[in-house]
Amino acid sequence: MTSFAENLNRKLEEKQNPSLLGLDPNLSYMPDHLLAQAKAEGKEGADQVASAFLAFNRAILTEVQDIIAAVKFQSACYEQYGPAGMNCLRESLAYAKSLGYVTILDAKRNDIGSTAAAYARASLGTSPLSGTSSGEIEYAAMDADAVTLNAYLGIDGIEPFLQACRVSNKGVFILVRTSNPSAGDLQDLNLADGRKVYEAMADLVAQWGESLDAGQDFSSVGAVVGATWPDQAKELRKRMPRQIFLIPGYGAQGASARDALAGFQAGRGGLVNASRSLMLAWQKEASRGQDFAQATRRAALKMRDDLRSAL
Repeated sequence: MTSFAENLNRKLEEKQNPSLLGLDPNLSYMPDHLLAQAKAEGKEGADQVASAFLAFNRAILTEVQDIIAAVKFQSACYEQYGPAGMNCLRESLAYAKSLGYVTILDAKRNDIGSTAAAYARASLGTSPLSGTSSGEIEYAAMDADAVTLNAYLGIDGIEPFLQACRVSNKGVFILVRTSNPSAGDLQDLNLADGRKVYEAMADLVAQWGESLDAGQDFSSVGAVVGATWPDQAKELRKRMPRQIFLIPGYGAQGASARDALAGFQAGRGGLVNASRSLMLAWQKEASRGQDFAQATRRAALKMRDDLRSAL
């Protein structure tokens, strides 16, 4: 079987587009007709919202499948609606996979031991249902291709996910240099050896990545590096030559295409995420929302061309 990194890079080459679609829905993002449709089907409360989210996701995924290779789902946007939201997330992931997308669960998991192992099974693998050690009957909760991680607890919190990657050819993206304005409160602190915290994290991620996909250009252990810090991204590429960068911050957060691509090498090595700028394209066009998916397509084509031009 091909590794996560190989599969992702192959699909990015096919699309000739490093865009990553972020499906992080919010109630205010929903066109009125989707909520009305869910209500007409007898849905109420959280079920109504989750039904609208699912219809929204499916329409957008169908519309841009020939443009974009990978999609990221922010788990919190779905979790807030309880079981209905989590079912929506699971169905959205499954639908995306059926269309050939590489799927990323943005959950930023962080724990150790048996808890981290359970998180790994929930996001990437399967959990036993038979009640025996043989695990003959198993349940796949999300079955994403990759998951985002917070490595504050060190290798104890990462190794269970690496093991899941080895077994199932999955991937992880570990927070290194995040795109938010206050990232420097902790990440810019100086260590005794002269490195900053985010540089030390980058060195660990590069080290952990050596345990997967040896001999390949890229590891299935990737790094989250914000587009809002292009100078740092260039330096981090030197520390993490084999990491695929997941790059938030383009578009709504203010980073340009050139900023987002600062950590690329020879035109490869990254996924540039856009969420609101794609999901809310219909609102920017002052549309009533009936053609929201087509508006996302237009925005996705503009983003693709912007990134290609910068490359």
